[in-house]
Amino acid sequence: MIALDRTRESPADRVLRIKPTKRFVVFDLRELWDYRELLYFLTWRDIKVRYKQTSLGAAWAVIQPLTAMVIFTVVFGRLVGIKGEYNTPYALFVFVGLLPWMYFASCLAHSSLSVAGNSPLVTKVYFPRLLIPLASIVVPLIDFLIAAVVLVGMFVWFDFTPHWHAVVTPVFLGMALMTAFGVGLWLSALNVRYRDIPYAIPFLTQLWLYATPVIYPVSLVPEDWRWLLAVNPMAGVVDGFRWAVLGRGLPNYEVFAVSGVVAFVIMVTGLVYFKHVERRFADVI
Repeated sequence: MIALDRTRESPADRVLRIKPTKRFVVFDLRELWDYRELLYFLTWRDIKVRYKQTSLGAAWAVIQPLTAMVIFTVVFGRLVGIKGEYNTPYALFVFVGLLPWMYFASCLAHSSLSVAGNSPLVTKVYFPRLLIPLASIVVPLIDFLIAAVVLVGMFVWFDFTPHWHAVVTPVFLGMALMTAFGVGLWLSALNVRYRDIPYAIPFLTQLWLYATPVIYPVSLVPEDWRWLLAVNPMAGVVDGFRWAVLGRGLPNYEVFAVSGVVAFVIMVTGLVYFKHVERRFADVI
């Protein structure tokens, strides 16, 4: 842990002293606010290079969920015979679930490698290291918004009207952000010391996808086992997002509550672990 000792002089004459802290601090909000411009530049830098030198550019934000939707619809909707909830076409049911999932998966992929990927910055300049994984979970929001435009087109195509519950979608998107941030903090800190993380992330993401009700509804899971499904925070995110956009039935309050608590615990423990080991980043990386 480190603490910043600031005097009350003007910014030009300010003395910045870096020293070990004597109290337990998860993060310093004032310090993060002081470095808000750096967060902006880190985010803008990642946005500019995200699709640099790609022939399709931002179209990848649409191609990925659309392709996954088509494959899942053919395999699980037609061949396996899984039906969507709320009397919706299975293609629309799956695409609505893929939107928060793709956002989470993109956040996980970028935030978990963010600290090691910015090693020149970490080893040469002091700044709150927390800004690096924080910037990586903001950038995928651009892809989410682009894909959401396609969802509007699908509503027109299927002659389906979104439910008024859609006003609460930011709540479930916030849960996805909280989960991605927490897991990203854990993995980005571990990746500084253990370089197995880049190999584990695709495997982890694939397993996590099938443990999340993206291609199947929560109602397909027996009630006795739903508590186990709810331990996966993305289960509450996907089911809640889907209910908010398509909802024609009663929400799964228990799933939402358990997933929300687990997401919060993951974020808090990730913050604690990240702050505990960040002082060694420059030496190990």
